[in-house]
Amino acid sequence: MLWIWNALIVLVTVIGMEITAALAHRYIMHGWGWGWHLSHHEPHKGWFEVNDLYAVVFAALSILLIYLGSTGVWPLQWIGAGMTLYGLLYFIVHDGLVHQRWPFRYVPRRGYLRRLYMAHRMHHAVRGKEGCVSFGFLYAPPLSKLQATLRERHGVKRGAARDQRSVERDAPPGK
Repeated sequence: MLWIWNALIVLVTVIGMEITAALAHRYIMHGWGWGWHLSHHEPHKGWFEVNDLYAVVFAALSILLIYLGSTGVWPLQWIGAGMTLYGLLYFIVHDGLVHQRWPFRYVPRRGYLRRLYMAHRMHHAVRGKEGCVSFGFLYAPPLSKLQATLRERHGVKRGAARDQRSVERDAPPGK
């Protein structure tokens, strides 16, 4: 029966990490932590960018939690495991699918993955740290809502706004 609680802790942690990551993305990465995150919003060469230090910080925290949990503080190893699972999902979806940091290219054409892909493209459609939309990594609001928010924030008339295809087409390589 304990395995059910452990699995539930992992699942709740993954959900909690999406909320935490979205808030950190909005208020830290696009706030006082912009120095690291800026590298993610600019073209770069090579496999790594300074922004990857955020993943290192979260990985170190999850390793610490797993270690403390394995020494007797019961739920911590499962919280750390949930953070690790979230990190894996982030790597697959955000770094791989959205930013094409894999050695092959795949662009989803429909469904949930398409919505995530396009929402993050809209996030990068704004230059700088202000006025961006969609700060989550595994959840994205409906695209129509994001497009309306971009139009409202940037005073773009409906007919002049870039459609979903142009957001994808005009995005810089690797972003």
